[in-house]
Amino acid sequence: MTLFRGTSAVQRGSSRDNLQRSATHVCLGLLLGLLAGEAGAEPSPADLRMTLHIPAQDLAPALDQYSRATGVAVLVDSQLSRGRRSLSVDGEYTAAEALRRLLGGSGLMARYARADAFTLQVAEVEDVPVSADKPSPASAALNRSYATAVQAAIERNLCRSPLTRPGSYRAVLQVWVGRDGVVQHNRLVTSTGDVRRDNALVESFRTLTIDRPTPSALRQPVTLLLLPESAGKRMECTRWEGVSGG
Repeated sequence: MTLFRGTSAVQRGSSRDNLQRSATHVCLGLLLGLLAGEAGAEPSPADLRMTLHIPAQDLAPALDQYSRATGVAVLVDSQLSRGRRSLSVDGEYTAAEALRRLLGGSGLMARYARADAFTLQVAEVEDVPVSADKPSPASAALNRSYATAVQAAIERNLCRSPLTRPGSYRAVLQVWVGRDGVVQHNRLVTSTGDVRRDNALVESFRTLTIDRPTPSALRQPVTLLLLPESAGKRMECTRWEGVSGG
């Protein structure tokens, strides 16, 4: 004779059925919960738009402020950030947009380990194909033509805005130019002394396109010196009068 303590055989069978049904309900509820979680999943931090107020400053504290505000992890060598400044980030941006603006003019680029973590490295020129109808300059004459094209592109861009119009400020910049003549990165080595002008200057070079393919022998980055009118050298904006944009 088997002794069942506390419940009869019928009660035990009923309890077993109830437990199975309960387990089924729990599993079903868990599955529905997971499906609901997927359907209403939170957007990736990289896609969220947020209002940021990060002033132009030394790059290291700017990155720290950016990381605290966005939750994005930053790993950077202090030697790499030393002597570099950030641009101001003031407005509504995604984390990625804000980072691109913050790094503008620093000569550094982000290398993402995942959507919410990145390291920084010195900017590199991405290899891009050159149109077949634009042969690469090889001779000295063509290289002189390239230098003239660079000068014209800079003048055209800077003369578009009173803020960047040459003649009243001094600045040193570096640019990394792709083989197709498009500036991929730039660095503002010395400030103009005006935060608004710094931002406008960096933005101007960010959109700079040179109407010549870049010579393969060109050393990157290219350093540019913008001098005030008192230095005896100035860019003439009269030829670009009427040009709008920037």
